[in-house]
Amino acid sequence: MTEAPDPAARPHILLTNDDGIQAPGLRALAEAFAGWARVSIVAPERNWSAAGHTKTMHKPLRVWPVDYPVDVRALATSGSPSDCVAMALLGLLSSAPDLVVSGINPGANVGHDLTYSGTVAAAMEAVIGGVPGVAVSIDSYDATDYGGAARFAAYLAQRIVEVPLDMPLLLNVNVPAGPAQQIRGVQVTRLGRRLYRDALVERRDPRGRAYYWIGGDPPDGIPEEGTDIGALASGHVSVTPILLDLTDRAGLDLLRGWQLAYPHAE
Repeated sequence: MTEAPDPAARPHILLTNDDGIQAPGLRALAEAFAGWARVSIVAPERNWSAAGHTKTMHKPLRVWPVDYPVDVRALATSGSPSDCVAMALLGLLSSAPDLVVSGINPGANVGHDLTYSGTVAAAMEAVIGGVPGVAVSIDSYDATDYGGAARFAAYLAQRIVEVPLDMPLLLNVNVPAGPAQQIRGVQVTRLGRRLYRDALVERRDPRGRAYYWIGGDPPDGIPEEGTDIGALASGHVSVTPILLDLTDRAGLDLLRGWQLAYPHAE
């Protein structure tokens, strides 16, 4: 990647996550982006994994600067990943970002995971605000090396900011775990079918009252060709374009066939 000669001409990239501002995946992104972009970090003070698209509306949000191991401006907040992006787009930063990158999340976000993921929710909030958003995850819950995933995120981000877009892109990226030299390439994919193995675990407190955990084995998925799950299974990076329009097109025709009418009181 070539470094822009004038720092003011560099694209402004907002980095965030759902694992907290000290998470190693976020630091890897900051290191990969700092050489060619103006980087701002606005991230939660704590872990918000599986928070989904949570937005704080009825209590105050706190923001404070953080000494960060990479030479970028970093702000921690008491809010959710979505809050971090919303505040940044609403004027918390001195200039609006050109792109929001969320991650790097430990554990893939594929298939139905997107409805739970705070990582993806932050990228969604960017697109709602008119800015492209990219969510980045690595297919390991025990990842220690985020460098390869961060380099790919920076490469993809540079492509995005160089191309004029009629509408802001929302991309969900999943990178295989393991050495970067073992990655076989990149596939543009659709969402796959996730298989959850959740179980309701009942426990008793010291007074004998029941409480519950949602536990179970880690989720699995069907590695169909052309899907994000299939791409990871074959050693490829998965890049999935996402739409926020959740309309069921086939359902439209079904419901129109019902000829629904409002039952007015007689």
